[in-house]
Amino acid sequence: MRQWKKLLIILVIVLGSLYVSLPPTLPVKFSYQNFKIDQTFNRPPLKINLGNYFSFQRDLNIKLGLDLAGGSHLVFEADTVKIGDSDKKAAVDAARDAIERRINLFGVAESTVQTSLVGDSYRINVDLPGVKDTQGAVSLIGQTAQLDFRELLPIPKEATDTPQFVTYQNTRSTGFTGSDFKKARSDFDSQSGKPVVSFETKPESAKKFADITTRLQGKPLAIFLDQIPISTPTVSNPITDGRGIITGQFTLEQTKSLANLLNSGALPVPIRLIEQRTIEASLGAESVQASIFAGLVGLTMVVLFMILYYGRLGVIASVALLIYGIISLGIYKLIPIVLTLPGVAGFILSVGMAVDANILIFERLKEELAVGKPWRDSMETAFGRAWDSIRDANIATLLTSFILFNPLDLSFLHTSGPVRGFAATLFLGVVISLFTGIFVTRTLLRVFARK
Repeated sequence: MRQWKKLLIILVIVLGSLYVSLPPTLPVKFSYQNFKIDQTFNRPPLKINLGNYFSFQRDLNIKLGLDLAGGSHLVFEADTVKIGDSDKKAAVDAARDAIERRINLFGVAESTVQTSLVGDSYRINVDLPGVKDTQGAVSLIGQTAQLDFRELLPIPKEATDTPQFVTYQNTRSTGFTGSDFKKARSDFDSQSGKPVVSFETKPESAKKFADITTRLQGKPLAIFLDQIPISTPTVSNPITDGRGIITGQFTLEQTKSLANLLNSGALPVPIRLIEQRTIEASLGAESVQASIFAGLVGLTMVVLFMILYYGRLGVIASVALLIYGIISLGIYKLIPIVLTLPGVAGFILSVGMAVDANILIFERLKEELAVGKPWRDSMETAFGRAWDSIRDANIATLLTSFILFNPLDLSFLHTSGPVRGFAATLFLGVVISLFTGIFVTRTLLRVFARK
């Protein structure tokens, strides 16, 4: 690929990231003699809608955690009077899971939802970062989980070759909802011994479900909870007795999770708000400002060191570092990543690793030039030989980030939000730094630093 084409790719990525990274409102004021500009530019939210196949929407605002932005603390009491003692904890856990999904649907990420037992009262404690007016969230949390079994809409002839993703928009309700569902549990297939989810409908709804499964035999039946797809099993045989199983490539933990999701729609636990208060930023405004200032001072010193020590190579490395920051912020907004102070620390640490890659390359370049090799040969050799060290160091960091993030929710590892926030920003930072350190810096050197 020609270097100018690579430079164009970098420019497109940077401009796209810059657009995402800009604040929602950007005032522009400029005055020179009779020429004046006094305009506020509003950036619209990002919306991508490909009909029934794909939908993506982001408000492109930075999400801050409780320690940086404060938020709200809500306490709900669960009414478990009509639930048997053996089922109370499972029902409350299912309600907690439903609340977590709703909060994320509401746009509040990195929230904390925990259950507690005070005397004989089961409670659900909710911390919402960045939310000051909690009325909308309280209303959303208090709703009953909506379980809906839906079938795929007919595919247009012109779109038969297009992969179809299961979404709420390209399905329609079969009429079988949470009010017809009785209970689900994790189980094992009597023939294969594999983990499955067995379920039971209410007696009066057995015929309705039999008609639906007879009509959809051999076709998918999507299960949605609060308009979010949780499973899309294929109907292998009609279910006429109100009892069936959901099979798939499940682990035992996955069947337990799916059963809880189904039960949270089938057995909603009435909850009522008993406490509500606003939480200020746990670090305090002065601590947050001091942390940000310290980070900016550190980055400035790194840039100055690179420029003073490596000259024009340091300038190119600093430009690559700036590109790294723009792309990182854009990705944080697109995912979105909730920034807590540990998350900011993960970003700063990955900045150091990005600079470290450039130092390894530049030092190797100086060694190659010292033995009299031409500039281009020295540069290519420096990147090739420094790559082994860069790769090994970054793979070790990526593995550490994976363990800290604990995506499998292993009980013997950390599951706290701040730790996961640190791991997420560190992981993304390392991946982006590899792109900027190898692809961006190399392209800029090839184009602008020829001898």
